[in-house]
Amino acid sequence: MSLVRVAVIGIGNMGAAHARTLVAGEVPGAELVAVCDVRQEMESWVSSNLPASVTYWQDAEQMMSSGTIDAVIIATPHYDHPEKAIQAFQYGLHVMIEKPAGVYTKQVRKMNEAAAASGKVFSMMYNQRTNPLYIKLKDLIASGELGEVRRTNWIITNWYRSQSYYDSGGWRATWAGEGGGVLINQDPHQLDLWQWTIGMMPVRMRAFCSFGKYRNIEVEDDVTAYVEYENGATGVFVTTTGEAPGTNRFEVNGDRGKIVIEDGQLTFWRLREPEPEFNQRFTGGFGQPECWKCEVPITGVETGHPGLIRNWIDAILNGTPLIAPGEEGIHGLTLSNAMLLSTWTDNWVDLPIDEDLFYAHLQQRIASSNTKKDKAGSSSQPADLSKTFK
Repeated sequence: MSLVRVAVIGIGNMGAAHARTLVAGEVPGAELVAVCDVRQEMESWVSSNLPASVTYWQDAEQMMSSGTIDAVIIATPHYDHPEKAIQAFQYGLHVMIEKPAGVYTKQVRKMNEAAAASGKVFSMMYNQRTNPLYIKLKDLIASGELGEVRRTNWIITNWYRSQSYYDSGGWRATWAGEGGGVLINQDPHQLDLWQWTIGMMPVRMRAFCSFGKYRNIEVEDDVTAYVEYENGATGVFVTTTGEAPGTNRFEVNGDRGKIVIEDGQLTFWRLREPEPEFNQRFTGGFGQPECWKCEVPITGVETGHPGLIRNWIDAILNGTPLIAPGEEGIHGLTLSNAMLLSTWTDNWVDLPIDEDLFYAHLQQRIASSNTKKDKAGSSSQPADLSKTFK
């Protein structure tokens, strides 16, 4: 194969953006040959915005079984990600899915099993993994420059969303349509980076989610979570869509210093000697290890969504290692599921979580919901979200 025939499923805001990326020729080795959306009215958008060579389908399974495509990008509402991915693997297609991997881990685990059985290339749209700041943070931790991680602290509160935003989408901010709030819609990238950069998942968690605290919605819009890791380290994750101005600050402490990413910069305060060694030899009353503020060279350019699609196509054509393997999407989702489950049970949650218990609680919320919205989504035309990515 020298040219991958790609289809995009779901022509909402993100699906439309990926279609435009492919049509613009930003992905060598790939050609957009089809798009699919269950909303018949989107056919006119396709004919107005995409080349005539791009076929419009309303039924995803018919398209996947047509033999006219090699790979699919799935950009449907969250619940559909695993279902559509599993279908695609069954038809022998390569798959890339938008974040999140799904709504609940039980569903995503089945998707991962289908991917493994298919032998096809499976990637997640974790575009923040192409950000040089987080790549360098991961490198500094993995290489031992920071020493053993002792504490993580991420405040991500600059996801401000107004009531009009929530009212604009038929599936937004509902248990049935979206499956959650800030954790499932805005935070998947941070939840992925939180564990990807440090190379550790927590072993247990206690979280406090507020539902509809700032907006007239039924899902969470304010969260504070505390986690513990196997090595004794601890962490805190704070997020909301209701604050302005917000903060995006990720701080990781190790026994050789502290790294902070904030305002688009990485700062490394490095200890001259590891803190345990200083403590062992120091005999004075007050003192602390000598600390240097280091200017860490950051190289590379954030390639974002187009970069991840190029990486996925390169993996299909040339076996290039994936930046964001699809199977890793379950890790961030496990964290968000654990935060909700801890709140719902008002108790600690051990990881891996009890997937059946989470699913049962989620179904209770769906059944008791008073919000009636169109699960398929609104008929509004795709918007330009290029300035909302973080």
